[in-house]
Amino acid sequence: MTLECSKHLGSSLKVSERTLQNKNIKLANLLDEPLLRVSLNPWGIRGISVEGALVSVLSSTLGSNVSIKSMLLSLLSDSITDFSLCCAALASASGSTYNQLFWVPNTLSVAAASAFKDLSKAYAAMVVGGNHELIKIGELDVDLPNEKMLAIHLIPQVLPLLKDRIKESAIDKSIDGHVISAASATVPVAYAVLAAYQFRWLISQVDYPHLGKVCSLVIPSALTALDHWSSEVKGQGMVSLIHLAENVNAAEIGWYEDVILDACCQNVASDDEIWEHVVQMSVLMVTFTQKSNPRSIWYEKLLNEMLSHLERQPRNKERRIAWLQHIEPLFNGLGLILVAHFRRLFPLLFQWMHADDDRTVLLVLERVKTVVKLTWIRNSPHIERLVDELVSLYKEAALKIAREEIRKLVLQTIILIHQSKGSQFKAAWDKHKDDPDLTIFHHSFREQQPAMVVASAVLTGFFAVK
Repeated sequence: MTLECSKHLGSSLKVSERTLQNKNIKLANLLDEPLLRVSLNPWGIRGISVEGALVSVLSSTLGSNVSIKSMLLSLLSDSITDFSLCCAALASASGSTYNQLFWVPNTLSVAAASAFKDLSKAYAAMVVGGNHELIKIGELDVDLPNEKMLAIHLIPQVLPLLKDRIKESAIDKSIDGHVISAASATVPVAYAVLAAYQFRWLISQVDYPHLGKVCSLVIPSALTALDHWSSEVKGQGMVSLIHLAENVNAAEIGWYEDVILDACCQNVASDDEIWEHVVQMSVLMVTFTQKSNPRSIWYEKLLNEMLSHLERQPRNKERRIAWLQHIEPLFNGLGLILVAHFRRLFPLLFQWMHADDDRTVLLVLERVKTVVKLTWIRNSPHIERLVDELVSLYKEAALKIAREEIRKLVLQTIILIHQSKGSQFKAAWDKHKDDPDLTIFHHSFREQQPAMVVASAVLTGFFAVK
């Protein structure tokens, strides 16, 4: 498949200028003016940069004495691959805070995405119109929608190139695992960052069910990005795997699942700026590949890695919010097995329950509700303290902006505990029944008696199914 794609989409691919020029000359004009502001000398006083890498792609065959517009038009007529990579580099910069891509204005990113979309339409029209030399590209010609055809056909040609570009500035370990060295000390990391952004953007143009056909190319490239030392490169690899998990079948990942899950574990201790990507990727991948096996070793490994990391930085607001926001599917996947993690989980939840920010408090209460529903807190010594902490939080909520939402969740959680623990709850609750600060709470609690009966029936039915 790759050889056939290389034959038809390599740098020597010639597309009739008459076929594409009319559709894309306006796109060259859109990209022309912003790119004129970029120095054509990638080795100038600013040093090696993404700007230089990008413009060197454009000028590699034409030299630096022609206009950007001429370069773009030449790429349109000579190389679909190079022009597509140019569009991917510019379009992927949208929203990036990386200093080497911050120079790309949003208008240019939008124009580049539009250029690729129009090129895709022209390419599809050419293929459907009877250019049979371009149709037979392995199995990728089966039921391909027109707007996805170019991106899917480019992947076998482009991804190996981008993977190699990322790997050039990676760090290699020796066989014994002790000595490390740069794969190439002369290759700047900016080139790897650019390649990672291009890779992420290109595969984001393909979704279900077509992305599964190129898993064997996407996954190695994404893992190469995750192995890189740069957080920017890692982050793009993570976003790519998130997109993959959302758009393929578990069977299509095949024997890669253990390698991917191991990479997730290895990257739990990543930098703050990509922590949310780590959590989202890890939760998606483990629930996606191990959903029918809550006793899978990967559930235990990933949750333990995350808890260890959070125990070291319990006051890191951004990390705890990201974790609380994305961890619910993993809890649901574990079900009753969560009981085995109570010893490490509840101390963190108790601490975060009294955080200064309302967002953390609300998320903690949602996750506590989930834990109670899934486990009924079976055989746990944490019941009494949980009731005490919830009562304390109910009082504290008077000084919080989100007091109504917080008190509503506290009430719902205590109702669930009452239904699941009975006499054990009564023993923990007796110490609070005469507290004058809980008058409103007691009134609300009594009003919820009918709802408690319904909740009891639902919980009983849930565990009967389990």
